[in-house]
Amino acid sequence: MIGGLKGEEYQEKVIAGFPQWNCVTGKVALNLQTGGSKNTKLSATLRMKKGEVIQLSVAPLLGIEVARLEISPERILAVDRLHKQYVELSFSELNRMTNLNLSFNVLQSLFLNEIFLPGKDQVEVSDLHRFRMTAEGTRALWEVKDSKKLAYRFWTTADKGWLETTSVSLSGTAYALKWTYEDFTKLGPGYFPQHILAELQGAGKEYNLDMRLSRMSVNEDWETRTELSSKYKKMELVTLLKMWLGK
Repeated sequence: MIGGLKGEEYQEKVIAGFPQWNCVTGKVALNLQTGGSKNTKLSATLRMKKGEVIQLSVAPLLGIEVARLEISPERILAVDRLHKQYVELSFSELNRMTNLNLSFNVLQSLFLNEIFLPGKDQVEVSDLHRFRMTAEGTRALWEVKDSKKLAYRFWTTADKGWLETTSVSLSGTAYALKWTYEDFTKLGPGYFPQHILAELQGAGKEYNLDMRLSRMSVNEDWETRTELSSKYKKMELVTLLKMWLGK
């Protein structure tokens, strides 16, 4: 029994009750911690359109954009406006580099506060047999049964069914990507977290991205694809990361 319901009834209630946002936008205060004591604080705008794109536009000075991260099903694009440089790669290239099985749908679900299954665009009631559920006090733990290399875990509240924590870990190791969601507020058809914390665990040092959202809306009036002029020079991902992270 979870939240006064049998396990299957609770699962169906949670899946059926997840809001279907087409767009979510908002201002976000970023705090990027890389390797312990190094903190970088930035002001940005987060824009997401379901099934199409995730955009993070960094504009710390007078609203002038200095960097952009754009994730779409076709590519991952990182743009350095100050130096007119960019990195562009597909998910297949990224997965060859990291030896993982990342996809746009997985990243979209992490940003949109959704339970997900690898390879599925959206979790449906017919997929519930793929989860193992355990009651943990005031929360329920969902675990994907048929995953091998990566372990997927989700914690939802017993009363409202809100997703509070997602963990994607590398089986047999201490490495995990943990996303924590807090401070839910009414947005369009449901409730969305205003505080999102993404943490890389098992690396020996602290690596995390703290996002605090404000002025949120479901506005759809914005460009979903970034076009770059011929002035921009393509560079390697490692080079851009070293420059951005100061290493």
